[in-house]
Amino acid sequence: MTREIFIVAYEGDDDKDTLLSYAIERATKDGSALHIIHVLEWSPYSFLTPEEVEERHTRRKTELARAKEIILDPALAIAAAAGIEATGEIRYGQVVEIVSATATKLGAAMLFVGRSGSNSISARVFGSVPLGLAQIASVPTVIVP
Repeated sequence: MTREIFIVAYEGDDDKDTLLSYAIERATKDGSALHIIHVLEWSPYSFLTPEEVEERHTRRKTELARAKEIILDPALAIAAAAGIEATGEIRYGQVVEIVSATATKLGAAMLFVGRSGSNSISARVFGSVPLGLAQIASVPTVIVP
């Protein structure tokens, strides 16, 4: 029997006690595996100087390694300690599109995202990650308060 996969759009410690705990609880009940994804936001529309473009690749690698160390690895350790099979990845780009595409690519059964989003003006104008995922995800999306 193939295990279902639940995607967890994980932002870090703020989501540990709510989102990650709930996803682990659901995975335990359903006998499912987790795929934890953290996306470092990046806008292709930002304007960079030629020097910043040159440094960009190196900075990206550094940021990805740091995010893996302080965000993803601890989350995977928590899932493993709970007896849940879990994989994970750090990506760079637009959160909603990447998480939704990952859910489709992995054939996920469900997607979990925290509600902890921003109250900033940009979130009000461009929409939040939870609402964006609820609108475009191809799988049921659970927004965890």
